[in-house]
Order: sequence, then C-alpha cells, then structure tokens
Amino acid sequence: MDNYKSGFVTLLGRPNVGKSTLVNKLIGQKIAITSTKAQTTRNKLKGILTTQTSQIIFIDTPGIHKPHHLLGQRLVNNAKSAIGGVDLLLLILDSNQQPGRGDSYIRDFLIKNKSQGKFIAVLNKWDLLEENDKKLRMKQYNQLIEDKLVHFLPVSAITGEGCKDLVKLIENFLPVGPMLYPKDTISDQPLNILLSELIREQVLYRTKEEIPHSVAVKIEKLEIIERKDKRDLTAILATIIVERKSQKGILIGKGGGMLKEIGASARKNMMKLIEGPIYLELFVKVVPNWRKKESKLNEFGYEED
Repeated sequence: MDNYKSGFVTLLGRPNVGKSTLVNKLIGQKIAITSTKAQTTRNKLKGILTTQTSQIIFIDTPGIHKPHHLLGQRLVNNAKSAIGGVDLLLLILDSNQQPGRGDSYIRDFLIKNKSQGKFIAVLNKWDLLEENDKKLRMKQYNQLIEDKLVHFLPVSAITGEGCKDLVKLIENFLPVGPMLYPKDTISDQPLNILLSELIREQVLYRTKEEIPHSVAVKIEKLEIIERKDKRDLTAILATIIVERKSQKGILIGKGGGMLKEIGASARKNMMKLIEGPIYLELFVKVVPNWRKKESKLNEFGYEED
C-alpha cells in the first residue's frame, strides 16, 4: 500500500455543536458519549477510522467555552492544546444557529495558533435547516470564516449526510504513511475511561440541569471473571460523584429506582462495547466542590495536558 495515508485530525468547536456525535458517525460505532446538554465531552478522545486507503485518528475535544471553575478551565486548555502536532483541524459549527461570538473566538484562535496552513469548516446539523434557509446560512458562515480555510462542507452527524464526502476530503490532506493502530482498533482510550463515560452519559440523559455539570464517574474496580462453559463476565464497581447531598438523593431516586435505571441503560451500552455479559454495581458519593479542587480533578481523571 504505497499510497496509504494516515494522520491525526482534531475537532474543535463550541459546546453542543455535535462533535462527539459526528465522531461516532464517522467511526461507525459509539465511542463518545452524546447529550443535548452542553459541555458533555470532558476528555480528549481518539476515535480511529480505518479504511482500505487510510487510517484517520479523530481527536474529539471538550467544547471551548468561558470557564466558571477549575474543571472548566482545564477542559478548555486541553481542547486548545489538541491543535498541536496534528495533520488537520476541523472547525465544527452548528448550522442550525447563526454564527455567534463563540464561533468568532474559536475562528480567531485557530487562525492565530494553527500549526499547519489551513483547516476545514464543517457545518453540522445541516438536516435541521429548511431548504430556503440553507443558502443564507452558508453565506453567513462564509462571512465568518472568509477565505482562510481548506474547504466548507455541510454535514449531518445524525443522518450521515455529507460524512462520506468529509472522509474523502480529509484523506486529501493527510500525509502518506502506514497504519498507526491495528486495523480493528476504534479508540485508544483505556477501558475504564470508556466505561465511566457510558455511566455519565446516562446521568446526563436522565437528570435535570442541576446534576449534569457537577457529576463525575470513577471506576473503582474492573475484573474479568472466567466461567466454565460460559462467556467471561466483566464485573464493574463504579462511584458516581456529585457535589451536594440533594443531588445524591436525585440520583438514587425513590427506592433506588433512578440509580437502577442508570445502571441498566449503561450496562446495555457496555455490553455492546465489550461484547459480553456485564455485572455493574453503582454507588453515589458526595464530594463538595470537587470541580474547584486540583487534587480531586486529578483523582477523577481530569488532569491538564
């Protein structure tokens, strides 16, 4: 494969523009959690797409926003640091909204700091626009970006519209090189991180606004139990961390009902990831103001790059 290509591609954008959903669609499998709530992604996640002609390593980053605590500052810093040493940058924009100050901020940051010549602007959520609005929205974002980019491409991470074209476009700008990961690898994240994120996703999905941004999940124990004449059982012990006692009560629910629902749904997604039976036990722990404490951020896996 003399003309085989491989390289690293970073996705940047405001919170809730659909970066993680897009990575999942491009990879063809769920590796990143998604939510309608903003600031869902907390770790830089590598999703790996291997084709007959290329291997693309996508780096999904936290949404760039104005931070209100140490956790937020670390997330933004880690997102910004993800532009270094990559082969291409994707600026993910929400085409269902007009360009805003957040988009302008990220545009200016990319133009000022990008290590290579250009980047691709990806207009996500294109399926949500009425046909009569698409021309205007394209004009608005062209005015935002001007002519400082490789290409402008509308896509839908939900329907898949434009995704094949995006992959082909990315390949055009990757260097010739060998596979960097085994061909069946879809992510380089440790298993405990992927599992903890699947639990956190269910918390985001099932709880109100007062919970999501103050929750973390820590895998306390992960054990593979061998069984005769049966598939190995993966036993997982996890702790959901919140900041207030009232939040703990919401997560546990009446008679433990909410926690059971979170566990059952997370377990289903874990079984798809591991492709085997799962035993999952969840606990809830209150750690006041953990998002503002450096030691707790490090303990829960939110270290600064």
